[in-house]
Amino acid sequence: MRAILRVRSIGEHSLFYNTAINIAGSNKYKMLQTRYNSSAQSDEIGDFTEINPKLLQRAQNYTNEIKGIEKDISSGYDSELQKRYSTLISLQEVYEKYQQQVDSLHELKEMVEQDQSLADEASEEIKELLPNLRQTSSELLGMLIPAHPFADKACMLELRPGVGGVEAMIFAQDLLNMYISYAHNKKWKYHLVSKRENESGSGVMEAVLAIDEPGAYNQLKYEAGVHRVQRIPATESKGRVHTSTAAVIVLPQLGDENGKDLDAYERSFTPEEIRIDVKRASGKGGQHVNTTESAVRLTHIPTGIMIHMQDERSQHRNKAKAFSILRSKLAELERQQKEEEARNVRKEQVTTMDRSDKIRTYNFTQNRITDHRCGFNLYALDGVMAGERLDEVIDANRKYDDNEQAKRLLAESESSS
Repeated sequence: MRAILRVRSIGEHSLFYNTAINIAGSNKYKMLQTRYNSSAQSDEIGDFTEINPKLLQRAQNYTNEIKGIEKDISSGYDSELQKRYSTLISLQEVYEKYQQQVDSLHELKEMVEQDQSLADEASEEIKELLPNLRQTSSELLGMLIPAHPFADKACMLELRPGVGGVEAMIFAQDLLNMYISYAHNKKWKYHLVSKRENESGSGVMEAVLAIDEPGAYNQLKYEAGVHRVQRIPATESKGRVHTSTAAVIVLPQLGDENGKDLDAYERSFTPEEIRIDVKRASGKGGQHVNTTESAVRLTHIPTGIMIHMQDERSQHRNKAKAFSILRSKLAELERQQKEEEARNVRKEQVTTMDRSDKIRTYNFTQNRITDHRCGFNLYALDGVMAGERLDEVIDANRKYDDNEQAKRLLAESESSS
């Protein structure tokens, strides 16, 4: 038997997003159907399931913390404490709004069931209330999930072509254009750190795009992974669809690349850790390319990470950019290692949003984009590539990720109780 399941969980979010699942027997169907409910005791009201009471208790605990912080703030200014206070006040506002909306929904549902004269009017109000309640639920859930360590950072996107030859390089350029358009549409500052084009002029062999907006890492972290494209290349004479890939790496921006703190960068490494090679730049650039040793290659010996930079005419600036990227790569590597250690301690496989093979497919012949992590489909590929509708794909992944983290939090709270 083949069926389409929508499993409701926290808020109105689905763990499987209308994914086609093969079902063998009713027991397996029931298992998938109840794999993750926000609460066995929660009352299903309309097309909405309430947030698990254990998670709501976390929200209540956070709001209880506010009074203590207010006393501490009154005795003297503390920037970190003030920041914590602002975060908790925002959470309290969303928490109270969620409670009010849930109470209203219960009252309206009671009217529908008990007062036939008001049933139609109450049903209309429920239809108007549910979208707002789902949005509030999603917002509250996101606040209850522990913040990512780089959530407030700007970011860098590193793009490299994968399998597919020149077509993969062209696709990498298309992705670069998509992220530039996305930043432009959101009015975020950005700049191209480096770009190495294919010698034929078609596509890129490597590019690094810096998004200078604080919090951009938290928004774009779901882009990390292998992106796959299915389309008819311009060079294809027989009209056959080709499949190519490009890799996207998302790194936090951790320092200034302008060179003013380059000495501090270098001092943070021991001489045995870093090998610095300089050479003449290659490619287009006129006489300067052939006469000046401005290109820099950094090698971090313990990890084997290599950074090559030749975009600037100044060796000093190229070295500063290379060190900035190296620090970001090492920070991301350290974060991944900590998450891996945490998973080993929990002795369970936790779904992450880190890079994995073929996280997303761009099918141009069907005007379809599919994110394989959450099963999200959007038939508006042109809008996504223009950066105008990329948020819809990102939001789908955020909802999925929030559900996975919420499920883990509940499992941890149940095991500790």
